[in-house]
Amino acid sequence: MGLVSSTPLLQDARKNGYGIVAFNVHTLEMLQAVVEAAEETRSPLILQTTVGTVKHLGLDYLVANAKVAAEKASVPIALHLDHCTDFDLLVQCLRAGYTSVMIDASMHPFEENVQRTKRVVEIAKALNVNVEAELGKVGGVEDDIVVDEADALLADPDECKQFVELTGVATLAPAIGTAHGIYKGEPNIDFKRIEEIAKRVQVPLVLHGGSGIPGEQVRRCVSLGMAKMNVATELKNAFSESMKQSFRDNPGELDPRKYMVPAKEVVKQLAKQKMELCGCVGKA
Repeated sequence: MGLVSSTPLLQDARKNGYGIVAFNVHTLEMLQAVVEAAEETRSPLILQTTVGTVKHLGLDYLVANAKVAAEKASVPIALHLDHCTDFDLLVQCLRAGYTSVMIDASMHPFEENVQRTKRVVEIAKALNVNVEAELGKVGGVEDDIVVDEADALLADPDECKQFVELTGVATLAPAIGTAHGIYKGEPNIDFKRIEEIAKRVQVPLVLHGGSGIPGEQVRRCVSLGMAKMNVATELKNAFSESMKQSFRDNPGELDPRKYMVPAKEVVKQLAKQKMELCGCVGKA
């Protein structure tokens, strides 16, 4: 099938009240695990990479692996660049084959956020690539982007409407009280704000900071219009904890396959749980 744009996938999710999970992957095994989970559950999938992962693995290697996975798969797969503030790198990813990108200019004033986002939208439109942007500031840590809780700002519903109209962006990630990383307590999600944004904005909405949100809260977010949920930290932690356990059980093990295989299985099972939670099972 090959890599596809996430725009029609997310539009269908928003229209029909389910969510598609975007998994941040950092290794080939993690990529394979979420693809296998999507195949086995018949779920549409968004492979997601941070700027740090692009630099770590190499852009060409990353795209080549994603393309092979998508060509072999029978479910639709998109490749998304998350939280990119570097315009030149974003363009490189577009040229390399990414089918979805996020321009994050949320740290700038509203007018500048509009200008920077619009510039990316104009380029991506010709390539049939989805563009995601953020309004407000999601707290927590995402690669090198750190937003203290005190600095996190919730998105204004009227500004969300204006932003989408001015930029033509295909998907919007409004700050609604979630945070990147693992929550120390209950996340403080503003459901009323999601509802008000969804009334004004027809494009699919994106839930950032999806790791560790209680299931009933995820389902409520999805029902209100969140068509994409990002899962990063929870997946990365599960992968790493599995390998740590393998070394505790077999401290002398030197064959990577012996500890990568169980780690991959843990990621796959977690991915299936998240797909079930967001209601995208069987939607491929």
